[in-house]
Amino acid sequence: MFKYTLDNKRYYTLNYYNKIKYKGKVFKVSLNAGFGCPNKKNGLGCIYCYNGSGENRGMDIIEQFNKVKDIVSKKWPNSKYIGYFQADTNTYAPLNILKDNYEKILKLQNVIGLNIATRCDCLPNDVLDYLGELNKKTNLVIELGLQTIHESTSKLINRGHTLRQFEDAVKELRKRNIDIVVHIINGLPYETKNMMIDTVKYLSKLDIQGIKIHMLFIIKGTKLEELYNKEHFHILTKEEYVDIVCDELEYLREDIVINRITGDPDKEKVIEPIWLIKKFGVLNEIDKEMERRNTYQGIKYRA
Repeated sequence: MFKYTLDNKRYYTLNYYNKIKYKGKVFKVSLNAGFGCPNKKNGLGCIYCYNGSGENRGMDIIEQFNKVKDIVSKKWPNSKYIGYFQADTNTYAPLNILKDNYEKILKLQNVIGLNIATRCDCLPNDVLDYLGELNKKTNLVIELGLQTIHESTSKLINRGHTLRQFEDAVKELRKRNIDIVVHIINGLPYETKNMMIDTVKYLSKLDIQGIKIHMLFIIKGTKLEELYNKEHFHILTKEEYVDIVCDELEYLREDIVINRITGDPDKEKVIEPIWLIKKFGVLNEIDKEMERRNTYQGIKYRA
């Protein structure tokens, strides 16, 4: 029913995108280069962010990469790899340090590209120009955290940037023909279903190539935990989340690749919602609801 899938999904799967583009098995290897984040200064940062040591922090990035590759290559010896600079803000360093880290990974065997997660307010012109050149040499994707278009929510969660800054970053990246994946979060405190859908409608009109849809989860030791304990804001049920995601998929342009469609919390640290731990159960419920509705990604999109 839907053309961008190989496994009967009703949305444009990352699995389909990778198999068509790269003609084989592709793995993203998560890396922590220890760059930190400008929004965490003075103990602040986004209220849902856990300020712990972070996975792989302090370990050499080549060592991090090889640890994953050694496991994967035993099962899929001819795999290709994408270096995923995931932890914190991965353009938050002097340009020479960024270059050194990115290019170390690109020199490794069977690495075909990079995904770089960053903030829209952390892309100075020299970095943008370098990324533009890098994009001509490899498969480059920049992942931008937005989470919501609503300024009231953005202030509550202490995102530390404006929607205008996000729009400017998208324009500058696309000016250099760099693909963009945007992160959003469903279930942010006090947001209604319509507010969440409005974020997706907004993104459908932008020149973006992919999206990651997350469910808000509360981690021990975060400012979000403090807010939840104090105000007990509503946490989406699994049924509410599935319903909202299916609506969002209907409003998303059909050519936007769904890189992620649920959260993936550490079960040792998560407080709520506990149902999110069973990731594949959530994925299955989304598939079943899309089938029940007899619907698919982009059916309600209007240019």
